[in-house]
Amino acid sequence: MNECRPSTQTLTPLLRLLHLVSPVLPLGAYAYSQGLEYGVHAGWVRDELSGSHWLHGLARGAVGTLDLPVLARLHRAWKRDDLDAVEFWSAQLLAARESAELRAEERHLGRALARVLIELGIDEASHWNDDRATWATLFSLAAVRWDLGEPETLSGYLWAWSENQVLAAIKLVPLGQSAGQRLLRTLSDAIPPIVQRALTITDDAIAISTPAQTLASSLHEAQYTRLFRS
Repeated sequence: MNECRPSTQTLTPLLRLLHLVSPVLPLGAYAYSQGLEYGVHAGWVRDELSGSHWLHGLARGAVGTLDLPVLARLHRAWKRDDLDAVEFWSAQLLAARESAELRAEERHLGRALARVLIELGIDEASHWNDDRATWATLFSLAAVRWDLGEPETLSGYLWAWSENQVLAAIKLVPLGQSAGQRLLRTLSDAIPPIVQRALTITDDAIAISTPAQTLASSLHEAQYTRLFRS
């Protein structure tokens, strides 16, 4: 019986996605907790269970209803070379960041990814090495130029976010490595339905419903001692 093996052509987009979500990329995402540090300081997040509630809530009510629908629109815009639409959705995402720290984080990650993509031969990224950049803008650019589909792009983005947030929780709560792996497993199980829902959200329904994160991020800006930049 002939063994069915995937072709190199089939594997290349997967390998590109793994590269794009790799923690080896010099983006500095590890320095941001997106309000989790204050949540731990205030006692809102104190163990594995409360950490799970916090991260799943953000995945569903913030990343899944804001970042991912915008990312899908950016992906479509890059695919048809519609730079006006890229500018529009990038600006919309920045405008939706409700604290100075979250906006600064978005711009930092966007510029960092732009520099990486320039080194990797995606010359268009050089036009986004400024304050217009968002992580989603450059992530979607790389995804389109590396032939990644929308579901794969959104899934990879949410996976990378989940991994960074779990690492932050392990340091801050603190959690053991086993608890961190359980958290990452449950978050990864939630990715397919979150992505599926994100692809159905209409323009006027793109929003966030996580006021606790907004409050935590704003209060973190004046927190006396901090490990993270957000």
